[in-house]
Amino acid sequence: MTKQGYQPDVTLMDLRMPKMGGVEAIMAICAEFKQARIALLTTYDGDEDIYRGLQAGAQGYLLKDSKLGELLNAIRAIHNGQKYIPPEVGAKLLQRMSNPELSERELEVLRLMAQGMGNQEIATALIIGESTVKSHVNRILSKLGVSDRTQAVITAVKRGIVSL
Repeated sequence: MTKQGYQPDVTLMDLRMPKMGGVEAIMAICAEFKQARIALLTTYDGDEDIYRGLQAGAQGYLLKDSKLGELLNAIRAIHNGQKYIPPEVGAKLLQRMSNPELSERELEVLRLMAQGMGNQEIATALIIGESTVKSHVNRILSKLGVSDRTQAVITAVKRGIVSL
């Protein structure tokens, strides 16, 4: 049998898996099978998780506590080539899209902040000046709409931007 013979009509994918993350798996599947139909079915509802999953190629995003009827409606819609995003997930996605995106360097700084590093430690780790770190931290606070480092890390964890 060819690979085509084993291709499912709709794949339900989790975000967190032992060997490969859901986003990476979706990208790999979509790279090989352009017509793949994938729905994320997960407990994670951070806006960054939703955004990354849909960017990778998922056509739907459902939470594991969804009612059976909603799950069946989503599978049918995705099978028919439509997208499926429940209203509460759509609201979080809109929140993600309305927030300015962090640059790659800002993400690096934020990840180190989440590890409890101070500005000098971050500067040393990234081989940049402490004043540059302070600039990045200020932009991170502004983009996340928070007033201090602790709130930035909490917001980033809640949104799925960083994990502890």
